[in-house]
Amino acid sequence: MDQSQTPLLDALEEYHRLDRYGFSPPGHRQGRGADDRVTKVLGVGPFRSDVLASGGLDDRKSSNGYLSKAEQLMAEAVGAEQAFFSTCGSSLSVKAAMMAVAGNDPGGLLVSRDSHKSIVAGLVFSGVTPRWITPRWDEEMHFSHPPSPDQVRAMWEKYPDAAGALIVSPSPYGTCADIGAIAQVCHERGKPLIVDEAWGAHLPFHDDLPTWAMDAGADVCVVSVHKMGAGFEQGSVYHVQGDLVDGTHLSACADLLMTTSPNVMLYSAMDGWRRQMVEHGADLLGRALALAGRTRERIAGIDGLTVLEDRLLGEEASHDLDRLQILIDVSELGVSGFQCTDWVRENCHLDLGMHDHRRIMATMSMADDDDTADRLVTALDQVAQAAASFDPPPSISLPSPEELQLESVLSPRDAFFGKAEMVDAGEAAGRIAAEQITPYPPGIPAVVPGELLDQAVVDYLRSGVDAGMNIPDATDASLQQFRVVVDN
Repeated sequence: MDQSQTPLLDALEEYHRLDRYGFSPPGHRQGRGADDRVTKVLGVGPFRSDVLASGGLDDRKSSNGYLSKAEQLMAEAVGAEQAFFSTCGSSLSVKAAMMAVAGNDPGGLLVSRDSHKSIVAGLVFSGVTPRWITPRWDEEMHFSHPPSPDQVRAMWEKYPDAAGALIVSPSPYGTCADIGAIAQVCHERGKPLIVDEAWGAHLPFHDDLPTWAMDAGADVCVVSVHKMGAGFEQGSVYHVQGDLVDGTHLSACADLLMTTSPNVMLYSAMDGWRRQMVEHGADLLGRALALAGRTRERIAGIDGLTVLEDRLLGEEASHDLDRLQILIDVSELGVSGFQCTDWVRENCHLDLGMHDHRRIMATMSMADDDDTADRLVTALDQVAQAAASFDPPPSISLPSPEELQLESVLSPRDAFFGKAEMVDAGEAAGRIAAEQITPYPPGIPAVVPGELLDQAVVDYLRSGVDAGMNIPDATDASLQQFRVVVDN
């Protein structure tokens, strides 16, 4: 196929060139009806591009085939057999993959316990029973690593009837699993491997990045184009290969969840990004990796900051690392990652991609240059100097890895939709959670519906909130109370 083509982008350009107009949604009519106060902030461009329903650019509404051709080009560009676009983010894509693989299977699905909250939402929607794979833990740093092939093999021996396995790689911290070995473990049993690779859309386009899931033998791979690519928020692609997952059924599962009014801007941006990567990706990403390498060295030279790399890799840690993700330990400064992130945002007007009780993270991309890197290093130098003036961070009660592994006693679906009540935090231990509770970022639930709360996790979450941890999905954001299943 001619990878210089961009079917969706070209169709949108033709739409404007022909001065087409539609007596159908969207009602703003290419911005004619939008409030001037809105277009002053957003510009008229987004409205002029919001023509999907009336423009025939979605294959479900016309026979033009623009979308399917763009998806075929994407699949060829990355070496997958099939690719499908989603405008509801990888949150939708991974739910569709779970439903396609295990939607009506009593054996459940092997799921890495360091999964994003969208995967837990998929368990609630689908009713799929999770068979949790425990991640590897660096207890001293209170940091999880993706599961090893041996851990996945052990879970298959325990649950041989599971429909498939799902792991997350890269993690939100840039750490990667040994996908090739894990895929082999699954395929020895004739079972598919789903990889939530939301942070890895760029991986197919440069040899010095970690191995892309499709190249490593995964059956389904989900990527978020907006995270490490150049698409809009909510743009996602899910890829399929092999004969263990029916691509047509997977697409039908996605259609159950997807909006019937997708935005052509999201589609077109993914279409254009694919062309950019095919033509210039190796050069752009090569320069980004070189810049990230220099930036890592500069940050490591700041007193009190430790750039994590070797500590993240090894036999008992992660298999590989995306070095565009710069993870920094700030504990030597005597402050928390929460405090550093807040200070940098307020005083330097910079937003950092990740933070927890002792770490912050800066995500670099092909869009960065020496100027943005200088701004980052300057801000980190300033926060390191200012840290002595910070109040001592509130202590967080960090549970052991064993205490973090809560016992599942009900399915997430039954617990979430069952009869529930609110109880005071002091009464929560020993009760079954009816909600997911997710420190954010990175968005990995500490509590999943159906798990038995223990005192260590309750104390961890309560003290975390007091220290600045954000928990957006708890019924009571202060965690003075917990939503639990009503005892029979």
